[in-house]
Amino acid sequence: MARITASVFTSHVPAIGAALDLGKTQDPYWQPLFKGYDYSKQWLKDEKPDVIFLVYNDHATAFSLEMIPTFAIGCAAEFKPADEGWGPRPVPVVQGHPELAAHIAQSVIQDDFDLTIVNKMDVDHGLTVPLSLMCGQPPQGDFRWPCPVIPFAVNVVQYPVPSGQRCFNLGKAIRKAIENYDQPLKVQIWGTGGMSHQLQGARAGLINREWDNAWLDKLIADPAAAAATPHIDYVREAGSEGIELVMWLIARGAMADVNGGPAPRLKHRFYHVPASNTAVGHVILENS
Repeated sequence: MARITASVFTSHVPAIGAALDLGKTQDPYWQPLFKGYDYSKQWLKDEKPDVIFLVYNDHATAFSLEMIPTFAIGCAAEFKPADEGWGPRPVPVVQGHPELAAHIAQSVIQDDFDLTIVNKMDVDHGLTVPLSLMCGQPPQGDFRWPCPVIPFAVNVVQYPVPSGQRCFNLGKAIRKAIENYDQPLKVQIWGTGGMSHQLQGARAGLINREWDNAWLDKLIADPAAAAATPHIDYVREAGSEGIELVMWLIARGAMADVNGGPAPRLKHRFYHVPASNTAVGHVILENS
């Protein structure tokens, strides 16, 4: 059967993608941030996952305000980088895994979670920036991401958005689906977005280091408490865009310890501010 070997959590700030694409990773402003992913890039090379299930949010590229699914799973064979206004990022096309994606959709829908099945969509920085952070900037020529990726988009843009508890429970259902897949695949599940940031209004530029790190403590050691965090806490303490952290709870809910297994190993933890008026958090957990 397939199995989830690890979870990866990281922010997906669009300016990070621009810094990578424009060769600014060694600039004094950006160097401390990218250094925090040096361990992660080597770790990913060593782990060699067969599939990455990547939870992210679309930023009005694949979905507009005319149609916003709460949860959408990409079941296509490939996903092209989206044009977000400045042309698509110069990164490889994302190869999907239609067979596993369809299996997960079937299982999770039968477990009473309503998923939107998407057979064609472009993917924006929410998905490509985490891949770039973990894999490095691709060289020119015939380069591919290290394995197929299943995009899983969550609405954290337009209220009402799903609760942290529902996302946590969804992670458990995704784990069940993956473990019932009849191919011996090593699957990683990534939760992206966050941490504290607000992009508009009187509190634009808000960053809350203390709250972010306390929430990371809970995510690692007491995920049930993290899942119980009410929406108003995210908005009040982490800003209007801090609600993106509920996507991390999908990945955390898929780990072994919340499904009756042993506690995960903390392989890496990193936190940095600012990155374009945003707090960047990053954690890697391995199942024992």
